[in-house]
Amino acid sequence: MARTDFRTPRVYISQDLAPEAEIKLDPQQTNYLVNVLRLGAGAPILLFNGRDGEFSASLSTSSRKTALLAVGARTRAQEAPPDVDYLFAPLKHARLDYMAQKAVEMGARSLRPVITRRTQVARVNLDRLRANAIEACEQCGVIWTPEIAPVEPLTETLRRWPPERLLVFCDEEADQASPLDALGSAHAAGGVGLLIGPEGGFDDGERAAILSAPRVLRLSLGPRILRADTAAVAALALIQATLGDWPKMRRGQP
Repeated sequence: MARTDFRTPRVYISQDLAPEAEIKLDPQQTNYLVNVLRLGAGAPILLFNGRDGEFSASLSTSSRKTALLAVGARTRAQEAPPDVDYLFAPLKHARLDYMAQKAVEMGARSLRPVITRRTQVARVNLDRLRANAIEACEQCGVIWTPEIAPVEPLTETLRRWPPERLLVFCDEEADQASPLDALGSAHAAGGVGLLIGPEGGFDDGERAAILSAPRVLRLSLGPRILRADTAAVAALALIQATLGDWPKMRRGQP
């Protein structure tokens, strides 16, 4: 994998990318580059769209409201995300923003909000969720973009969950055992989903429904009850260290 450049501003765009293309940025991106970062003509930028890889670009013309970028060579080939889905009961705004950013940084390829009986937030601003996910991609060097799934009831998520895909179910009532041992002995050739519940946890009926899914791993996250956003980071780190892409780095795989 090519070395990631963290010194050059990285911007997500929706347009197709190719050498010698010209990209017109939207007002928000223009404001960030021209007015916040105070970049001038010729300043280097990195661009990605989640499909074509990462490209070098330079600021060709700009005003305080409009900026054009001239696209150069491709600097990194397109990368596939880790095969990890993150399913979660929505939280209130600030903590949901944090959770979305950290889940992407930890390698979640999709964010899937699910409504449980104890979920305290019934409506989710998917545009805001996506904006936080994209910001995390820009800041941590990710050039794939996560799927933002529509909100759905937990019962519907379980009904449509692929039988070959491992579902890691973090449960505060699970027996306290080593999560590394549990994950290390699991098989996840069909991919992994992580399910984190609301602050009040799952009720008995939901717990029984989850455990009746074809491939479920019930996981304890230790002797302390974690907040949902903390649990997400802890569990994703455990999954990446055992079933995800961290072991590949140790083995020297791409």
